[in-house]
Amino acid sequence: MELKLYRPPPEVRGMTSLDKEAFTQTITVPALRVPTGVLNKVVKSLRKSAIQRPGVPRVVQDKEQSSDFRLVLLDPHRVTSPGSFSEAEAEALRSFSVCEELQYYELRLTYHNLKSEEVLEAVLPPGQDVTSGFSRVGHIAHMNLREHQLPYKNLIGQVIMDKNPGVTCVVNKTNTIDSTYRNFKMEVLAGEENMVAKVKENGVTYEFDFSRVYWNPRLSTEHQRVVDLVKRGDTVFDVFAGVGPFAIPAARSGANVLANDLNPESYRWLQHNCKLNKVEKKVRNFNLDGRAFIQGPVKQELPALMKGKAGVHVVMNLPALALEFLDAFRGLLLHEEPSSDENLPTVHCYGFTKDDNPDTDVVRRASQSLGVPLENRCSVHFVRQCRHPTKI
Repeated sequence: MELKLYRPPPEVRGMTSLDKEAFTQTITVPALRVPTGVLNKVVKSLRKSAIQRPGVPRVVQDKEQSSDFRLVLLDPHRVTSPGSFSEAEAEALRSFSVCEELQYYELRLTYHNLKSEEVLEAVLPPGQDVTSGFSRVGHIAHMNLREHQLPYKNLIGQVIMDKNPGVTCVVNKTNTIDSTYRNFKMEVLAGEENMVAKVKENGVTYEFDFSRVYWNPRLSTEHQRVVDLVKRGDTVFDVFAGVGPFAIPAARSGANVLANDLNPESYRWLQHNCKLNKVEKKVRNFNLDGRAFIQGPVKQELPALMKGKAGVHVVMNLPALALEFLDAFRGLLLHEEPSSDENLPTVHCYGFTKDDNPDTDVVRRASQSLGVPLENRCSVHFVRQCRHPTKI
């Protein structure tokens, strides 16, 4: 059997406007004629050899339309002759008195029976990278298309929406992230132009306008890792809080939180999400520049907190720039040298690096910004590999 048996007709190559009917074709697949009395048992026994295609039934009427028999359709890539069955499958067929002689069935395949990568591979130029990957943010599928894919962008968007239940909007990022407000321009490739997403991460619900704030669904593990370090009664200063993925879970765990973001839209949705998750009384929100937040609210609160025993955490999740903001801590304690028994805060500062020695690089840059050597006085935690380290 040809390995590309399910390949769509060659006429779809180069299509830029989706024509679903053009993908219809008829292929021949093997089948077994099975008495209806043992049908369910046979299907269960042949679960590895039965056909598995989206929307394609495994059991169909035979040519004679007999009420006593049905055809069980088989995977043409696995079954080419009676000898293709495993010993266990062959034994099951004999025990159910099912003849192993193969029948052949003309199967009509449509666009709906194809996987997204099969559709895109058939449409895009041969040899080009075919992507069906995306980030899911509520009902929105977010893609980063490459240059050669742009002529097919609307078709790609429609295919992604068709093949992924619950996705009603597909967008493509059109520029790199804005480091000031941490958002990016995007265009809608398919579906509704509703950018207000509702997502659930680590048991917490968030709502926000995805086109105007920053949200990365790949950071849920990192959010939880840091929040797990926070104990009840601790204080958390979230310098670049976004819509609250650190601040809100920390508040739910019993911490006192001061959360800040320069982006007015992030600030608005941060307030909304605090109310949504019933932690508005535990989170004080600010709409300030990161340095102004550190040299204002953080500076005001820190002296008293350092005399207590509860933990203090400063979260700085702005990887493109956060290391540069460490200079805002210089002189924060009014030039007082902290004593050894004082409760110094733990600063969680994020950064990108392309260096061959990433740990050394980020420690060097952090030390330079802070004005204090940090070697052997800090730890480095790898979060995730980024294909384009200067982007997010």
